[in-house]
Amino acid sequence: MDDLRIRDREPADLERCLSVLDDVHRLDRYPLNWPADPHRWLSPDNALHAWIAEAGRSTVVGHVAVHRASSATDPASAPVAEVSRLFVAPAARGHSVATRLLHHTRQWATEHQLGLTLHIVDHPRSAAAIALYERSGWQHTHTVTAAWTSPEGRPVRLRRYTLADKVPPNPSA
Repeated sequence: MDDLRIRDREPADLERCLSVLDDVHRLDRYPLNWPADPHRWLSPDNALHAWIAEAGRSTVVGHVAVHRASSATDPASAPVAEVSRLFVAPAARGHSVATRLLHHTRQWATEHQLGLTLHIVDHPRSAAAIALYERSGWQHTHTVTAAWTSPEGRPVRLRRYTLADKVPPNPSA
């Protein structure tokens, strides 16, 4: 995708983002539980920033957001934000869209002197995403049980990742 660009998400982008998210949910069950209010899920109160990846003139092919982390583990440590709502249109996979969105997010966090963390469902369906994070420098720190359940009412295990401070070279260079 030579014409891929990443830009700040604007309110007018939400419907196109939700269309992509619907495709992702049908294919991958992400998010595991479809939100009652998808607009609010993409723009929660703790949102700090969000970006979209566009191909061509206006085709949304990816999304990522950064939220205030729910809790700090060490009050003496640097402030931390959580990478969230990362998804890529099924037709755009294999073109480094997620890698480029993550790189953009890391640059933003560095500029704002924020550490980054993320959580991902610990399930075989998450294997490709886990591999992406681990090859991008994310380190698995621990696994916890989520405060919410799966659509079937089962407990959900979440893998927590943190990121080293150093921003890697630009993947599109």
